[in-house]
Amino acid sequence: MAVSALLRRAFVLLISTTTAALAVPVSAGAAPATVQKYVALGDSFTAGPFIPGQRTDPIGCLRSDRNYPSLLAKQLAPANFVDVSCSGAVIDDMTSPQKVLLGENAPQLDALTPDTDLVTVGVSGNDVGFVPVLAACALASVRDPFGNPCKDDNTVGGTDKLVQRIEQTAPRVGALLASIKQQAPKAKVLVIGYLRLLPPANGCWPLVPIARGDVAYLDGLQQRLNAMLAAQATSAGVGYVDTYAPSIGRDVCQLPGTKWVEGLVPTAPAAPVHPNAAGMTAVAALVGSALTRSLD
Repeated sequence: MAVSALLRRAFVLLISTTTAALAVPVSAGAAPATVQKYVALGDSFTAGPFIPGQRTDPIGCLRSDRNYPSLLAKQLAPANFVDVSCSGAVIDDMTSPQKVLLGENAPQLDALTPDTDLVTVGVSGNDVGFVPVLAACALASVRDPFGNPCKDDNTVGGTDKLVQRIEQTAPRVGALLASIKQQAPKAKVLVIGYLRLLPPANGCWPLVPIARGDVAYLDGLQQRLNAMLAAQATSAGVGYVDTYAPSIGRDVCQLPGTKWVEGLVPTAPAAPVHPNAAGMTAVAALVGSALTRSLD
């Protein structure tokens, strides 16, 4: 069997495999003003696939009861907390049903009501296809572990197709935020950025098989993605929580107990290339601090 085929099989196996490790607690900070109804919207970076315990409503969303919305809700103690985040969600799933294993997740915006006073939303990574891109880059690294084969693959002809995807996703994020404001006009809305996945340069091939030259390229793309989310939040007049900058030194190349995001081979119960329990605790603290500042 070819090396690339072996890697593809290995990656599929890794998606369903996790091992246990300790998580590093992060202080939640002071609680902001009283929240009556909090609705959490988002994809797998919100849902928390494979982080114990996993909810079953529906089971295919791989939604954890220790994801950052759940931890934030414990801090805020709202009268009503609704978490409709779902692994694999794209922007279209905010307004249309999402088919998942053994069920269906209702359109996420259906959870919004006029009395909703807090909304967090973390989505667009799947629209850009960032995790599949990382998997493809891992396979490409075998060809040239010290070069930048993934960048070469995505910039054929002089146009970066991944940058194009981010740019094409921007107006759709803006339209989503407008819909959220329309359906929950009194709500404080916060767009949540994505935790840093990779170090600024070099990486840790073959532990995390991203070619040395592609580490900075992919990190730059993630910065573009987060910058796009921040810009759309500003344009919509809603808040943005930067989780990327505070997660320096917490990337996939760090040791268990330090990293907030797991690598292709998880060392804590979480999905590959997704936040672990420590990462969720950190994001909950960052969102809580942002709320405190905005309501002071």
